[in-house]
Amino acid sequence: MIALSAVLSIVKLFEMPHGGSITLASMLPMVIIAQRHGAKVGVGAALVSSLIQMLMGLNNFSYFTSWVSIVVLALLDYVVAFAVFGLAGSLRTVIKRQNVSMVVGAALASVARYICHVISGATVWAGLSIPTEAALIYSLSYNATYMVPETVILVLTAAYIGSALDFSKSVPTRIKSEKLDTVSSYLYIGAGLVALGGLIADTVLVFSKLQNYNSGEFMIMGLADVNWLAVLIVTCACALVSLVLALLARRRTGN
Repeated sequence: MIALSAVLSIVKLFEMPHGGSITLASMLPMVIIAQRHGAKVGVGAALVSSLIQMLMGLNNFSYFTSWVSIVVLALLDYVVAFAVFGLAGSLRTVIKRQNVSMVVGAALASVARYICHVISGATVWAGLSIPTEAALIYSLSYNATYMVPETVILVLTAAYIGSALDFSKSVPTRIKSEKLDTVSSYLYIGAGLVALGGLIADTVLVFSKLQNYNSGEFMIMGLADVNWLAVLIVTCACALVSLVLALLARRRTGN
């Protein structure tokens, strides 16, 4: 699972110019380990994963000369930022529904990771990739641009895998669900595809304004050029269509 997490971290859907990327749910294996074996084993696995991430990003340390900056970078951008995913299963005894427990754990761990990156950006990276003036605001905005989509992808995949496999068994087994007719299945699939399409469209509408295509430089002021009306229309339309399709499928099953 640690190896799988490392491989998924290489599969980048989008990469920011000054660090940070949207991956294919690279921390999902850590969430699964934490859910299956508890916080102690989860944190141990996540720590190993964080060290692998740090080895893969050693070039980032070349920008710093003081040992304090190097230690802070190692802790906030790697060790602590990724080790928190080992706590994703700490709520499994409180929240009995496995998929809900995994979703909440993944979301809380992602928020903790975001906070670590924000602090790092506003301190050690200030004056380098982040302007010294208004460093905190810039760091909040910069890290949110990739952490929000990364969190959404992780939460959605955690919800799905948590509903499909029972990790409480000695050997994970498939969770039996009510058999759906063909039309209901297609309606649910359609709802999911519409929601995914809306997320992709919103990401393109926003991200296309945040980076200079010639220099690759991140431009936080590009948020002012985003067509927020289009983002709102796309979001509302996709959410409405997804909801209608899901309700139709639910009505057909009589559940």
